[in-house]
Amino acid sequence: QVQVVESGGGLVQAGGSLRLSCSASGSMFSAYAMGWYRQAPGKQRELVARITSGGRINYSDSVKGRFTISRDNAKNTVYLQMNSLKSGDTAVYYCGATYYGMDYWGKGTLVTVSS
Repeated sequence: QVQVVESGGGLVQAGGSLRLSCSASGSMFSAYAMGWYRQAPGKQRELVARITSGGRINYSDSVKGRFTISRDNAKNTVYLQMNSLKSGDTAVYYCGATYYGMDYWGKGTLVTVSS
């Protein structure tokens, strides 16, 4: 069982920045695909950014150029640097780890962007 824990959410003004962190347990972290997802009130969960074990990255169109995902395998941690935040980025952000076809989720961290 992989334990996933997010941190770093909070309240920020539009145009500001936040960095989310996600730690995942296990000695095979470097083999996990890691992703950030978000769910706004009344909406479905959507992919924000994802990084594979090989370092391949993809972003949703809505965050390209503003958000950056990265990983530190030595620390079992993946980050999401969020810049130029907009009110539309307000959501609960979830981190997910995928390993051998199994998905593991954290409980989420709330990001609120005030306009």
